[in-house]
Amino acid sequence: MNHQNTPARASLIPSATVSTVVVLIALASAVASIALAAPQLPAALQALEKKGLSIVGTFPSPSGMTAYAAHAGTEPIALYLTPDGKHVIAGTLFDASGKNLTEAGLEKVLAQPMTEAVWGKLEKSHWIADGREDAPRTVYVFTDPNCPYCNKLWADARPWVDTGKVQLRHVMVGILTPTSAGKAAALLGEKNPAAALDAYERRHVASNAKTLASGRPKPLGDDSLKPLSVVPAGIADQLDANAALMASYGLRATPALVWKDAKGSVQMRQGAPESDLAAIFGPR
Repeated sequence: MNHQNTPARASLIPSATVSTVVVLIALASAVASIALAAPQLPAALQALEKKGLSIVGTFPSPSGMTAYAAHAGTEPIALYLTPDGKHVIAGTLFDASGKNLTEAGLEKVLAQPMTEAVWGKLEKSHWIADGREDAPRTVYVFTDPNCPYCNKLWADARPWVDTGKVQLRHVMVGILTPTSAGKAAALLGEKNPAAALDAYERRHVASNAKTLASGRPKPLGDDSLKPLSVVPAGIADQLDANAALMASYGLRATPALVWKDAKGSVQMRQGAPESDLAAIFGPR
């Protein structure tokens, strides 16, 4: 932008006209604010919001009821407000032929808001990048450093990660063994966590593959990564937040993967057999 000085010009609009314009703009803004203000929810729905339910919007419903799309974490919930506005019914509505009248409307209203909510929380979690920043696909993986199946997933994912097609974001948790938290903290506390995680996982690939092939899986050893005996408070808070986020999605074991499918909807699963990776990571 050119910031050169230019001669000041006298206003061509009378001051009284300017004042009138300002008042009209202010009034228009106030009217627009009133028009756009969301109507207050009935008391029965407000009570559910106070209990942690997120109410997103409405969708068509028969019999004079008003249908609301809501969710508790990643669990979609349909709420039907009775015509008197005093009671709420939660559940699925069917017609006389057995047709589900809830599913399509609920999905249409919730798909984007729930995807944004889940993805936004993952982006703000405490993760270690594995792969290129400009990779076209991102997959979050809840990873315990002692988990043998996390190590197998790390190895199986190399064809996608090493060619720049996928970036894994390892959301570190310490839930498997007594040394898990100390090792996760050690990785998060490294000057270069990505390099530290790469070296750790790579060192265990061959021995872990043999162990898994024997049919007797066991946690990864501590020889290549010394667990912190005392976890700094800040890192402990990060690990607690990651574990709480994992639990809020109903995920109980590692590795747990979260990704977006071809339609942009969030998908989740625990475990990742090698035969299923193309469905998650895309073509090699």
